[in-house]
Amino acid sequence: MTPKERRDAAILRQQEIVNAAKADGNRALTAAEQSEFESLQREIDRLTAEIAAQEQTEERGLAGGTGAQTAPPINNQEVVSAEGQRSATETERNRVTEIMALCRDFELEAEEYIRNGSSLEQVRSAILDSMREASAPISVQITRDEGDTFRERVADALMMRAGIPVAAPAEGANELRAMSLRDFAIESLSREGQDTMVLLRMSNDDLYTKLMERQFYNPSAAFPAILDNTIRKSIVHLYNAVPTTFQAWTTKGSLKDFKTTADHEYVIGGTGDFLLVPENGELKPMVPKTGLLPNRKLDTYGRSFSMTRQAFINDDIGFLTEVPGLYAQAAKKTIDKQVYSVLYSNKKIFDGLNLFDAKHNNLMKTGCKPSQEAIQSIILQMQYQKDRFGDAIYMIPQHIIVPVGYEFELAVIMRSAQVVGSNNNDINPLYNYPLNIIQTPVLNTLAGENAVPWFMVASAASARHIQVDYLNGQETPTVRRMETPGVLGFQWDIYLDWGIAVRDFRGIAKNPGARISMAA
Repeated sequence: MTPKERRDAAILRQQEIVNAAKADGNRALTAAEQSEFESLQREIDRLTAEIAAQEQTEERGLAGGTGAQTAPPINNQEVVSAEGQRSATETERNRVTEIMALCRDFELEAEEYIRNGSSLEQVRSAILDSMREASAPISVQITRDEGDTFRERVADALMMRAGIPVAAPAEGANELRAMSLRDFAIESLSREGQDTMVLLRMSNDDLYTKLMERQFYNPSAAFPAILDNTIRKSIVHLYNAVPTTFQAWTTKGSLKDFKTTADHEYVIGGTGDFLLVPENGELKPMVPKTGLLPNRKLDTYGRSFSMTRQAFINDDIGFLTEVPGLYAQAAKKTIDKQVYSVLYSNKKIFDGLNLFDAKHNNLMKTGCKPSQEAIQSIILQMQYQKDRFGDAIYMIPQHIIVPVGYEFELAVIMRSAQVVGSNNNDINPLYNYPLNIIQTPVLNTLAGENAVPWFMVASAASARHIQVDYLNGQETPTVRRMETPGVLGFQWDIYLDWGIAVRDFRGIAKNPGARISMAA
């Protein structure tokens, strides 16, 4: 073997040692492997120097004339100096070592790059090109700004001071609970370069004026951002805590804008059954029909509120933790009232008939309070429903919606193993029947002194009924700080976009109910 072939073989063996370590969980080289690797490196260095000397000798022989058959005597000083040889050897060793390390980091083979004499820069360029072709993501670490951390800490401290639980408060928030709004304002302004001693000597009124002048319209200012964060947190907490019931049985939808959206439903029926296919027979196509359902549309509902100058001077944090939450609660209660108003008002829907109508087969003829017989009757009537092609619907009654006043009677009806009042201990067919009892006072309020209806609702998987749509699926109100001329205080708008649609009448049935007398 020539010196170059022996050097290439040594390099290949080094690569095999490195590959074995990578395959074994990217471990470090063992003592034996490291010893062999270093021995191979010394052999590579020696052969590299030998090859370099031989190449320079050949070049000098060619320079003596094309007709020369033998090379002239070699003078050691003319070939290469000892220092130059050591320098060339060291350069080559560094090139090989760095290329192998770089390729190991990116899990690439180094042999070809070493063999063809590629420089370290060429190897780096090749690696980058490979990453671009593979669309390899570039990891970018984003560090959290200390100002953001401070604002989160103060917002959580204000929430806890108001008695609102915070699941995972920011580190250090507990230590700030005793600080006042004035303290937070001074700290915020100090962090932005204001003289702390000057701020401490200011009255609450002067400090509030400075906040309004310097902070309110500055998007990067800390104090109004703290107010915003606290308000948003209180809104989410109090909105989710409102004990409304519409969300327990309605379906949730999402619309991307405020345009009227024509609702469509793909349906198959009538000739939509699966057909027998004989051996070598042909599968026949069937195109689903599009059924037109009622239009869906969003509207915007909202209010505004402000932190007054008096509230800041009095260190009243209720405007942060209570007032916005009350508006958020009002938004959710408004949706709840609108949903049950759809049921109670029983207006005409997309087919020109009332939502509950004898032709829809979802209205009981005689109104009464919930009883074993009445509940069984409305369940059976729902299960007799057919789709638009006359085919059976696999209806699964899931919720019974009742006004306040029937909770305890329903508990007896649904939880008694025997029929109530039976002398024969007859088995109660409704015992542990999988119905979710939903009680709402909204129906009582809507009915007043009149008969109060109650309803049976199917699972959303078996039949459609009422849907609440939100803009881009956002269920909680949005809060935004606004510039309001003439208002002496920080001003916020709070709003939410929603719409309510009757998607079908088959998934819900009504009993007209009876009057409910209040207990003395």
